[in-house]
Formats: sequence, structure tokens, C-alpha cells
Amino acid sequence: MSEFPLQAGHPALAREAVRDLRFSAIRDVANAGIGRDDILPFWFGEPALREALTHSLSRLHQPVSAERIVVTSSGVSALMLTAQALYSSGDRVVVVTPVWPNLVEIPRILGAQVEEVALELRPDEQGIARWHLSLETLLHALTPDCRVLVINSPNNPSGWVMPAAQQAQILAHCRRHGIWIVSDEVYSRIVYEGPPDRCAPSFLDIADPNDRLVVINSFSKSWLMTGWRLGWVVAPPALMHELGKLIEYNSSCAPGFVQKAGLVAVNQGEALRQETVARFQASRDYLYQRLGSLAEVEVPGPQGAMYLFFRVHGLNDSLTFCKALVAEAGVGLAPGSAFGEAGEGCLRWCIASASEKLEQGAERFSRFLRHSAWRT
Repeated sequence: MSEFPLQAGHPALAREAVRDLRFSAIRDVANAGIGRDDILPFWFGEPALREALTHSLSRLHQPVSAERIVVTSSGVSALMLTAQALYSSGDRVVVVTPVWPNLVEIPRILGAQVEEVALELRPDEQGIARWHLSLETLLHALTPDCRVLVINSPNNPSGWVMPAAQQAQILAHCRRHGIWIVSDEVYSRIVYEGPPDRCAPSFLDIADPNDRLVVINSFSKSWLMTGWRLGWVVAPPALMHELGKLIEYNSSCAPGFVQKAGLVAVNQGEALRQETVARFQASRDYLYQRLGSLAEVEVPGPQGAMYLFFRVHGLNDSLTFCKALVAEAGVGLAPGSAFGEAGEGCLRWCIASASEKLEQGAERFSRFLRHSAWRT
């Protein structure tokens, strides 16, 4: 159980500026009618998607009630709403990197001070290069003055997946010190080990409903809905009132037709998701072998997500390298420096592409490494 129980109005919940916001009277009336099928709703939205997410999440993890879920206009919106609720100027936020830049820059927009804890690229017990998290280093950084820990697993860009045992130790540590965990789990259904209906380890597997945990997810990855702009948040009941206010003043609600598409995805999209993961896995295996055959490259096999994040020996300016790669070889990769200092010297290759394009890209990349003057 949480050693810092959450209650409405608790000073460690949403920041004061958010708690002082007036709640929309329109939203208040709508909330009074939720769950009643005899109401003719002319205000906004429908609760059906939240109920579908409840069933899906409860099947994958522990039971999650609809009262802990809010639907948002994209995963990015979910991250920003969470940040608006939790971060004040000067708050100390620890982020595990390399990571998608938004997770580092969103806290800074609100004046928080970000400290990065880097994954390490080193051999595992079989001598295979893998990305690892030093739990000792992370826990050392999570002192009582830390407001929030931000983790993205499965990780963009590295494909690292946090083991369940590490999650348990982190959750226990954060409980002791009253630290919030913001867990970005948008790639949770894109993992490459386990049964067809597999899911990455999640803090939702082990957390209590009142733990200081916010889990972010999106429809973009698992169901190929990039551009539809639909996501969701799972949060403690005591934070939901504040999140509701923030949604009202940011976007009011996700568009109804997009929510209906999300409902179809949750209820009927499992076959598509499994097919997509199988396709990504085949692409991962091909590119892993192809790049691994290059002497200049050290490529760890990703456990999840949809990228290969690999090191090029002798590379110390990944941005300049990627610009030259575009100009000379017509290949577009993401520079590792975009994902924080821990990513410099690495490149990110998205595997969500047709096999013939991957093959052509690998050939062009190999030729560039052999003949370009990028080392000078």
C-alpha cells in the first residue's frame, strides 16, 4: 500500500494553480448524468470509450475502473495535461534517457528542473549488446526533493523494456519518498517476446489505485492511428477532478467521431495489432542482422517499440551525420542527440516500413559508411 495516501485536496496532489481553477459548470452537469441511460445528452462526448478501455486494461493488468480513466486528444495532450497538473516552476523532475524529446521538454515548459538518468549500452549475460538501466543510479537520483519520475517503457528510441522486478523496486522507493511516477506506455502492446496477446510489464500490474502514478497511452502505435489524435490517462481518483478541469480548458474533449474510431480499435483491433507486431518483428530481425554485419555498427536488439537505436563507432556528431546521410544517400534517420546526451553517437531507424524500403535503405546506408567522408 502507498505510504503517502492520496486524498482530495491533499497538498501533494495537483499544483495549487490548478486546484484553484473553477470547474466548468457544463462539465459538472454532464458528470451528474454519467451512467444513466435515460438521459438525452446534448452536452458532449460519450462514456463508451472509457468503459471499453476499462475492460481492455483490466484484462491486461489489474482491474482499472472507468473513474480512473480520462480520454484525451492525443498522447501528447495526455502528457501536457499531466504536466500542467503536477509540475510547478522549480520542481525537480528525473527522466530516464535517451527518450523522445517531449518527455524532457514538456516539464521545462512549465519551469521544472530536469535531471537525466541515462540507460547504458553494454553486453548481457550472453555477450549481446543491450540497453540497461542502472537501478542503483536511478534510485540514488530519486531523493525526497524529487517531484516526479518520468519513464518511457517500451522506450523510444532504444526499444528497452523495463523488467517487472525493476518496476516493483522503483514503485516501492517512490512510495517511501512521495514521488510521482509518470509512465509513458504508448508502446506497451508492441513487444517481441511472449504470447500473441502480450503486453510489456506495466506499473498498472502492481500499483494500488491511490498510488502516485499516472500512466499515459495512445491509439497511434498499437492500432496505427497516427494522425487521429487520441490518447488516454490512468490516474488516481483524487487527481481526476483536476485533470477534468484541465481537459475542459485545453480541448474540451476529443472529437466524438475520433472516439468512435477508438472504440472500434479497442473492441475489434486485436487481430490488426498482432499482425502489425509480427510485421515489425520481421523488420526488426532483418535490420538487426543487416546492420549487425557492418563493422562500424554496434546494434542492440530492441525488446519493444518500433525502432533500432544503434551506435556507430567514431560518430560524435549524429546531427551532422544524419544531414549528410540525407544529402548524399537519400536516407533519413533520426540523430541520437535528439533524444538527449545519452543518445549522442547513436542513430534511430524506424522499422515501420515496407521490407523493400528497408532493404534499399540498408544498402544505401552501408554504401555511405564505406565511401562517405563522414569521419573527417
